[in-house]
Amino acid sequence: MTALAEPSRCRSIMQRSMRVDECFDKLSSSSDVDPRPRSHHPRLVPQRKRYVFVCVNRRPDGTPKGSCAARGSVEIHAALKAELQARGLARAEVRACTSSCLDVCWAGPIVAVEPDGYFYGRVTMADVPRIVDAFANGERVEELVLGTNEFDEPTAGPSLPMQVPTPSEGSSS
Repeated sequence: MTALAEPSRCRSIMQRSMRVDECFDKLSSSSDVDPRPRSHHPRLVPQRKRYVFVCVNRRPDGTPKGSCAARGSVEIHAALKAELQARGLARAEVRACTSSCLDVCWAGPIVAVEPDGYFYGRVTMADVPRIVDAFANGERVEELVLGTNEFDEPTAGPSLPMQVPTPSEGSSS
């Protein structure tokens, strides 16, 4: 005889199952537990359609492949964030975030667009309004989108020059 055919075993399983249900009912009726499904809870963090990750990785000066921060990505991130806010896109449409290295240093500054799955490369401050316009219109700036050859340094196009640090005011060198 199999375990499923044994009447006493079946009763035992049913009794345990009922005990679990009783416990769940008690928990659900407790004032400490909110019985509503999670889908009924208000979202604390707005869900946006897109997240853009701007690489702000900085390497020491003189590193051959450079870094996105040395090419102005910190300022690009700040400008993207401000422009998205000014256009009313930051709350529900697009969130500009910083990221560490995205491994395409030679094509930096890099901006990864998710969940769309493409990268903008060699982004400059002048590109920020066009990128935000494209987000607003559900498009992308095709000339900034990295092609498959750009993800391998030997086949990639030329890099943008590093920005020359400006001496801070009041310092003498």
